[in-house]
Amino acid sequence: MPSFITAGPSKWPALEFEELAWVPNHEQGAASRNEIRKHQGPYLAAIPIQIAGLEVPVSGELSAAVDEATVEIARFDEQMSTDIAPFAALLLRTESAASSQIENLTASARAIAEAELVEGSRAGNALRNASQIVANTRAMTAAIDLSGELSSRAILAMHDTLMRPHNPQIAGRWRTEQVWIGGGRLGPHHALFVPPHYSRVSEAMQDLIVFMDRDDIPVLVQAAIAHAQFETIHPFADGNGRTGRALIHSLLRAKGLTRSVTFPVSAGLLTDVDSYFAALTSYRSGDPRAIIARLIDASFTAVSNGRALVHELRTIRASWDVRIQARRGANVWRIADLLLAHPVVNATTIANALNISPSNVYKPLEALLSTGIVIQSNDARRGQVWRSTEVLAALDAFAARAGKRRSHS
Repeated sequence: MPSFITAGPSKWPALEFEELAWVPNHEQGAASRNEIRKHQGPYLAAIPIQIAGLEVPVSGELSAAVDEATVEIARFDEQMSTDIAPFAALLLRTESAASSQIENLTASARAIAEAELVEGSRAGNALRNASQIVANTRAMTAAIDLSGELSSRAILAMHDTLMRPHNPQIAGRWRTEQVWIGGGRLGPHHALFVPPHYSRVSEAMQDLIVFMDRDDIPVLVQAAIAHAQFETIHPFADGNGRTGRALIHSLLRAKGLTRSVTFPVSAGLLTDVDSYFAALTSYRSGDPRAIIARLIDASFTAVSNGRALVHELRTIRASWDVRIQARRGANVWRIADLLLAHPVVNATTIANALNISPSNVYKPLEALLSTGIVIQSNDARRGQVWRSTEVLAALDAFAARAGKRRSHS
């Protein structure tokens, strides 16, 4: 836990719990009699607190750290705005990949880029994780596009974008069943945390939306608490973590802290997942300062890692300027710029992005092949594809720097 959390009690209320009857789900498969006995009888589920009008306990060193992180995020966003076209897409993808990795969905930069060329249901088992990360990228995009409307409709739309390719039955719908975190599949009795009964979800989410609409709270503080409250409500049957982190970006954009790019805050959270989950537990115990501090710490880490990635990509792009021999404005230069945002491309991708005929992409690609800027491969699903190994290596290096140091048990 970062050292700038001040000592002393928090005035935030802790969760209370209610006893509920448990009705076993007989479709959960075979289990021993001993295991079945462990999951019988009533269980305890959280009762969500009402946060819409609560005073937020932030002062002293924590308040100063919030201000410093806010300035750093705004500076990063402004710096990236000068060449937003290539880097906005890449930063969005790295954020989506990091958020997915927190949920143990991992894939290489190449696999993610290749999955973008194939619709989700056609991706196949080999690219299943990558295609889910692509869906998460689209959910992040939806979160930003809908940032002007912090509402139930917007949150349901984010979730629908995330889940429809792989689990359409629950996509864009509040859950209608009890869920729990940890403890096994048979029931919630030994879970690490049991979110509220589904009958409480709609009202709790409306209260959260009123909280997010307030303008008397520092944006990072508001985002941290909104995220923790969302994860506590756990309004969906699946996809809560990724949707909840997308909600952070929606709120940051809605409040004007970010205007140009999606800074990779999940990559900052990924560096210490245990601390992230512990902060959520502290929030539920009545102390929101830990999740605020964790988001601040993650923000500094994310900005530093994001800057390193952009610097490496700029260096790569500058080296291409020396290797490419073509008149300025030619399609070969335009494809080179495209590769910074989409390091794996096919003829259709290029033609659509550059608004040219597919037949006109091959000559400039030959120039890029001859200099080693791209290499070519063939795939049964994607046909001919070209990829920049340098950009992919930079993205994998970013992921390695952000890589999960410890996993939640």
